[in-house]
Amino acid sequence: MFLGFDFGPWEIFGLLGNACFGSRFIVQWVHSERVGRSEVPVIFWYLSLAGSIVLLVYFFQRRSIIGVLAYLPNFVPYIRNLMLIAREKREGAAGGS
Repeated sequence: MFLGFDFGPWEIFGLLGNACFGSRFIVQWVHSERVGRSEVPVIFWYLSLAGSIVLLVYFFQRRSIIGVLAYLPNFVPYIRNLMLIAREKREGAAGGS
């Protein structure tokens, strides 16, 4: 028990998902500072997707409709952005040959 909260395996799983999801903002901030402009690195989308998957599983297990509805629609922009990035890389590789 910590601060009145019980931490079982599912709570630890949920916290890890939350840490993964939350870390994407730090990653984006550090990346933007390094390149000197606001820019979203690819890892941001992977962290978003991974954190959302973990949190979605957690909220399904907890039977929390609020949590499920909060994370379920997130997959659309995350996957779409990864598709756009992959297409851009393919087109860039094809144009450079």
